Amino acid sequence: MLLGNVTFNVMLESFGLYTIAGLMIVVGLAIFEVTTPYSNWREIQKGNIAVALATGGKVVGLANIFRVVESHHDRMVDILVGGGFGFFLLLVTYWLFEFLTPSLKVNEEIGRGNIAVGLLAFLLSIGVSLIVGAALVR
Repeated sequence: MLLGNVTFNVMLESFGLYTIAGLMIVVGLAIFEVTTPYSNWREIQKGNIAVALATGGKVVGLANIFRVVESHHDRMVDILVGGGFGFFLLLVTYWLFEFLTPSLKVNEEIGRGNIAVGLLAFLLSIGVSLIVGAALVR
Protein backbone atom coordinates (compact mmCIF):
# COMPACT_ATOMS: atom_id res chain seq x y z
CA MET A 1 0.00 0.00 0.00
CA LEU A 2 1.35 3.43 -0.93
CA LEU A 3 0.63 6.58 1.10
CA GLY A 4 2.09 9.40 -0.96
CA ASN A 5 5.75 8.48 -1.40
CA VAL A 6 5.89 6.46 1.82
CA THR A 7 4.89 2.81 1.93
CA PHE A 8 3.16 1.24 4.90
CA ASN A 9 6.26 -0.91 5.53
CA VAL A 10 8.44 2.21 5.77
CA MET A 11 5.99 3.77 8.21
CA LEU A 12 5.90 0.60 10.29
CA GLU A 13 9.70 0.35 10.34
CA SER A 14 9.95 4.03 11.27
CA PHE A 15 7.54 3.50 14.15
CA GLY A 16 9.61 0.55 15.37
CA LEU A 17 12.82 2.58 15.29
CA TYR A 18 11.07 5.48 17.00
CA THR A 19 9.85 3.12 19.74
CA ILE A 20 13.29 1.58 20.28
CA ALA A 21 15.03 4.95 20.42
CA GLY A 22 12.38 6.30 22.77
CA LEU A 23 12.72 3.34 25.11
CA MET A 24 16.51 3.61 25.08
CA ILE A 25 16.25 7.33 25.94
CA VAL A 26 13.91 6.50 28.84
CA VAL A 27 16.32 3.80 30.06
CA GLY A 28 19.24 6.21 29.65
CA LEU A 29 17.46 8.90 31.66
CA ALA A 30 16.64 6.37 34.38
CA ILE A 31 20.32 5.44 34.61
CA PHE A 32 21.34 9.10 34.69
CA GLU A 33 18.73 9.64 37.42
CA VAL A 34 20.40 7.13 39.74
CA THR A 35 23.89 8.51 39.04
CA THR A 36 23.13 12.06 40.18
CA PRO A 37 22.80 13.03 43.86
CA TYR A 38 19.57 14.92 43.17
CA SER A 39 16.28 13.96 41.55
CA ASN A 40 16.30 15.36 38.01
CA TRP A 41 12.52 15.46 37.72
CA ARG A 42 11.96 16.96 41.18
CA GLU A 43 14.55 19.67 40.46
CA ILE A 44 13.02 20.40 37.06
CA GLN A 45 9.59 20.61 38.69
CA LYS A 46 11.02 23.17 41.13
CA GLY A 47 12.30 25.22 38.19
CA ASN A 48 16.01 24.33 38.33
CA ILE A 49 17.13 25.47 34.88
CA ALA A 50 20.62 24.01 35.30
CA VAL A 51 19.18 20.52 35.83
CA ALA A 52 16.79 21.02 32.92
CA LEU A 53 19.71 21.99 30.67
CA ALA A 54 21.88 19.07 31.77
CA THR A 55 18.98 16.63 31.38
CA GLY A 56 17.96 18.12 28.04
CA GLY A 57 21.52 17.74 26.78
CA LYS A 58 21.42 14.08 27.68
CA VAL A 59 18.12 13.63 25.83
CA VAL A 60 19.40 15.42 22.72
CA GLY A 61 22.74 13.57 22.92
CA LEU A 62 21.05 10.17 23.16
CA ALA A 63 18.58 11.04 20.41
CA ASN A 64 21.42 12.15 18.14
CA ILE A 65 23.36 8.94 18.72
CA PHE A 66 20.30 6.83 17.87
CA ARG A 67 19.51 9.02 14.86
CA VAL A 68 22.96 8.41 13.42
CA VAL A 69 22.99 4.70 14.23
CA GLU A 70 19.49 4.16 12.82
CA SER A 71 20.31 6.00 9.61
CA HIS A 72 23.38 3.85 8.89
CA HIS A 73 22.33 0.40 10.08
CA ASP A 74 19.46 -1.84 9.02
CA ARG A 75 19.67 -4.64 11.55
CA MET A 76 17.96 -4.07 14.88
CA VAL A 77 20.82 -5.68 16.78
CA ASP A 78 23.29 -3.21 15.23
CA ILE A 79 21.06 -0.32 16.25
CA LEU A 80 20.73 -1.58 19.82
CA VAL A 81 24.42 -2.38 20.23
CA GLY A 82 25.61 0.83 18.57
CA GLY A 83 23.12 2.99 20.44
CA GLY A 84 23.85 1.25 23.73
CA PHE A 85 27.57 1.70 23.27
CA GLY A 86 27.04 5.36 22.35
CA PHE A 87 24.98 5.82 25.51
CA PHE A 88 27.73 4.19 27.56
CA LEU A 89 30.27 6.64 26.11
CA LEU A 90 27.97 9.56 26.90
CA LEU A 91 27.64 8.32 30.49
CA VAL A 92 31.42 7.88 30.83
CA THR A 93 31.93 11.41 29.49
CA TYR A 94 29.60 12.83 32.12
CA TRP A 95 31.50 10.98 34.88
CA LEU A 96 34.81 12.17 33.43
CA PHE A 97 33.50 15.74 33.43
CA GLU A 98 32.90 15.41 37.18
CA PHE A 99 36.22 13.63 37.81
CA LEU A 100 38.43 15.91 35.69
CA THR A 101 37.12 19.09 37.29
CA PRO A 102 37.95 18.51 40.96
CA SER A 103 37.72 22.22 41.77
CA LEU A 104 34.24 22.30 40.23
CA LYS A 105 31.79 19.85 41.76
CA VAL A 106 29.62 19.48 38.66
CA ASN A 107 26.69 17.59 40.22
CA GLU A 108 26.60 19.88 43.25
CA GLU A 109 26.67 23.00 41.09
CA ILE A 110 23.93 21.72 38.79
CA GLY A 111 21.86 20.65 41.80
CA ARG A 112 22.24 24.17 43.23
CA GLY A 113 21.00 25.66 39.98
CA ASN A 114 24.27 26.93 38.48
CA ILE A 115 23.06 27.63 34.94
CA ALA A 116 26.60 28.03 33.58
CA VAL A 117 27.52 24.50 34.64
CA GLY A 118 24.17 23.14 33.41
CA LEU A 119 24.76 24.79 30.02
CA LEU A 120 28.28 23.39 29.86
CA ALA A 121 26.93 19.90 30.63
CA PHE A 122 24.27 20.39 27.93
CA LEU A 123 26.85 21.36 25.31
CA LEU A 124 29.24 18.60 26.39
CA SER A 125 26.51 15.98 25.90
CA ILE A 126 25.66 17.28 22.44
CA GLY A 127 29.30 17.67 21.40
CA VAL A 128 30.18 14.16 22.52
CA SER A 129 27.11 12.74 20.77
CA LEU A 130 28.26 14.30 17.50
CA ILE A 131 31.69 12.69 17.84
CA VAL A 132 30.34 9.33 19.02
CA GLY A 133 27.71 9.29 16.28
CA ALA A 134 30.35 9.89 13.63
CA ALA A 135 32.58 7.18 15.10
CA LEU A 136 29.76 4.61 15.17
CA VAL A 137 29.17 4.74 11.42
CA ARG A 138 32.73 4.14 10.27
